[in-house]
Amino acid sequence: MRPTLKSGLFATAFAALAATSFAHASSEPVAIPPPAQDLPAASGPQTAVFAGGCFWGVQAVFQHTDGVINAVSGYAGGAKETATYDRTTAGDTGHAESVRVTYDPNKISYGKLMQIYFSVIHDPTELNRQGPDVGTQYRSTIFVQNDAQKKTAEAYIAQLNAAKVFKKPIATTIETGKPFYSAENYHQDYATLNPHKPYIVINDAPKVGNLEKFFPANFRAKPVLVRDAKATN
Repeated sequence: MRPTLKSGLFATAFAALAATSFAHASSEPVAIPPPAQDLPAASGPQTAVFAGGCFWGVQAVFQHTDGVINAVSGYAGGAKETATYDRTTAGDTGHAESVRVTYDPNKISYGKLMQIYFSVIHDPTELNRQGPDVGTQYRSTIFVQNDAQKKTAEAYIAQLNAAKVFKKPIATTIETGKPFYSAENYHQDYATLNPHKPYIVINDAPKVGNLEKFFPANFRAKPVLVRDAKATN
């Protein structure tokens, strides 16, 4: 279960942690190199699924990424019957908190999404944890949608490991054939709807800030929200 942080002095004391990127824990965050191998632009919207800790922050970053059409929090890696928050937090379902990203490949590439994912969303060298969240449900995983994504993700991880971009080997796994299931409504757009929650202030708002800082050409101030997409359907 995700811990509840108290507001006030407790949150203030940890505010300094908010400036640290998970991608370069204990050091000043920097944008990592782009992938040498990327997918060519395709016709029509494409889908990518990423897991990197609590889905609130992952969703928030991608919602502020230009070229992303929609970013939905959910679960991937396990069965449909256990794709709920209560069951997933037990850590024994095979699910990881994930975000399904629908994007326009003519505006942003799969490789650029991965670069953002590895740079500012999380620390890919951590095994089964991110920040205060511990368990396999918070693992670093790319749920590839096809063989082309699989090869591109594998090549990028190999590239980053060979260049020793991180102080430790990347722990990110690549999983295939795992369906995505949308999370409960109250998890959607959570960071935007709860900007003053201590958890968001400490763990997630800095990720969006680092997106703007290190990827200004890919940043948009107004996030694309799940609730807005539902309202237009």
